[in-house]
Amino acid sequence: MEIKKPYAVYLGDVPDQLAAKTGDGIADWRPDWCMGQIRLPGCGADCGLPNMTIAEAANKGAKTLVIGVVNQGGFLPEHWIKDIVAAISEGMDVASGMHMRLEDFPAIKAAAEQHKRQLHNLRHPTQAFKTGRGEKRAGKRALTVGMDCSIGKKYTALAIAQEMSARGMKVDFRATGQTGVLIAERGIAIDAIVSDFIAGAAEWLSPANDPDHWDIIEGQGSLFHAAYAGVTLGLMHGSQPDALILCHEPTRKHMRNLPHMPIPKLEDAFEPYLTLARLTNPKVRFVGVSVNTSNVSEKEGDQLLAQIEDRFSLPAVDPIRQGPGKIVDELIKI
Repeated sequence: MEIKKPYAVYLGDVPDQLAAKTGDGIADWRPDWCMGQIRLPGCGADCGLPNMTIAEAANKGAKTLVIGVVNQGGFLPEHWIKDIVAAISEGMDVASGMHMRLEDFPAIKAAAEQHKRQLHNLRHPTQAFKTGRGEKRAGKRALTVGMDCSIGKKYTALAIAQEMSARGMKVDFRATGQTGVLIAERGIAIDAIVSDFIAGAAEWLSPANDPDHWDIIEGQGSLFHAAYAGVTLGLMHGSQPDALILCHEPTRKHMRNLPHMPIPKLEDAFEPYLTLARLTNPKVRFVGVSVNTSNVSEKEGDQLLAQIEDRFSLPAVDPIRQGPGKIVDELIKI
């Protein structure tokens, strides 16, 4: 992908920080690409970037307006369209990870054609994929899986890949969501693939490689989420992982956007993932638990990690606060 930089990150008026995970992702992992953020009144998210208007961002040299939010269903609110058109008129390209294509909005399409600006639909593939084959292929693969969606699978995968690279290992981060694609400038938004081809797309994304090469694959959704379990399963079968890392957030009480569905117990999560992953890799195993402890104190977080390690005999880390070293140590043993 070639998306012009720097970015102005558009947050609109999303209600909470989780809705701004695309903005958070690029602000955290590619801060030098981000010029500032654009927030409407009532916005409940803040990515820690300088606040500015579209005109200010354009005057400071922003080249692309990145829609830095995700929402249930991936729709683009109608009242954001005028801002997107204004950014195009100010000379910016636009990148969106929504399910809706930017050019499906007549005003956006007309503005892009008039001002000769590019529209990047990050969620939509530019090629066709085959169905999955389930055939064993060379190389090693680790997949992050979650108790829920929006729980840290991408950050965990990025941190592990970064640590492996620092150790001189052969490794690639494989992006499977619009935010990961922006960070890596390559990948597939796997949840936009027709269901029959999800496994095949995951096979394409993590092809045969050197025996000592690792693909660290960004997980999507959760087997326990009524809306997104399907994409989780297809990605898992196509990834054919040798290793799984379970991602957990201890203060989460219910599935994202499903208040009637409680988060399952941690001890009930391992076997469902292993049972289903064994379809394409009978030797798959868990190598660790990645815990987002940002919503508890450091002392509480350390106690929780120690308890998880004691209960499940697996390394448990907060990969951002502590680093994922213990999980990488376990991966090296495979």
